[in-house]
Amino acid sequence: MCEALVAEGSLVFGLIAPGHDNTALGPPVGGVHFLAGDLRDADSLRRALDQARPDEIYNLAAITFVPSSWQTPGAIFDVNTLGVARLLAAIRDCGAPIRVCQASTSEIFGAGSRLPQDETTALRPANPYGVTKAEAHLLIARARDQHGLFACSAILFNHESPLRPAHFVTRKITQGAARIARRLDRELVLGDLDATRDWGYAPEYMEALRLMLGGARARDYVVATGRSATVREFAALAFAHLGLDWRRYVRSDSALQRSSDGAVRVGNPARIERELGWKARTSLEQLVATMVDADLSRLDAV
Repeated sequence: MCEALVAEGSLVFGLIAPGHDNTALGPPVGGVHFLAGDLRDADSLRRALDQARPDEIYNLAAITFVPSSWQTPGAIFDVNTLGVARLLAAIRDCGAPIRVCQASTSEIFGAGSRLPQDETTALRPANPYGVTKAEAHLLIARARDQHGLFACSAILFNHESPLRPAHFVTRKITQGAARIARRLDRELVLGDLDATRDWGYAPEYMEALRLMLGGARARDYVVATGRSATVREFAALAFAHLGLDWRRYVRSDSALQRSSDGAVRVGNPARIERELGWKARTSLEQLVATMVDADLSRLDAV
């Protein structure tokens, strides 16, 4: 998102919590001005708004790793839900016509919903992370409908890129396949191979968010490819890109499976395609190849 906005010539500010390890966010993006601020601190948000005086806000901040949400539900609620409430209050208090886009998630739908999932699908989150994001999703709708803010939620299905942290299954697969190809590891241990998700390319999803804030009407949109695939298929593509048979190297361990993994998630992006002209362009095969090649480059650079 920062790369795209800077390339367009926008003045971009990034919020960094005091004491936060900025290196964990990945390589720095030139042209981004960092401000001290914390979604857990309402006063810091007001100061940041006063300094930046933004036209648009993209709230991508959240505690996002689903498995850990069971260990620290209070901290996740404070950031993912109350943090959004504080941000919306700060925007209302400053009185400026700021447009805000909240990064929502397919996790708000949970299990048992009809397929594919769209903007009218019932919210039935199955884990603390999904619960906190569902509540934030409702806060955005309230800010729009009751307070007149230009506020919208991008219901993002799984969006991947070489920047994805290695503890997420997609990077675990592409990094593991690259390490096996370079004979640094002998096997890759995963959880539920039948877990089914709708995986798309993150830079394209950020384009969707920018289109949402540039639209004439504030609406929520599902951002997805409309294609689902299993973890097994994702792994097969990664190893095939390296000329390897995944079945020789991948092992499933039930200890790594989550109760919500069995939920099938595939999005219906018809509304955003129809109203804003956005459509995912990168195929799953291209996405996996891009991530595998990036992990190979990282290993070869060491």
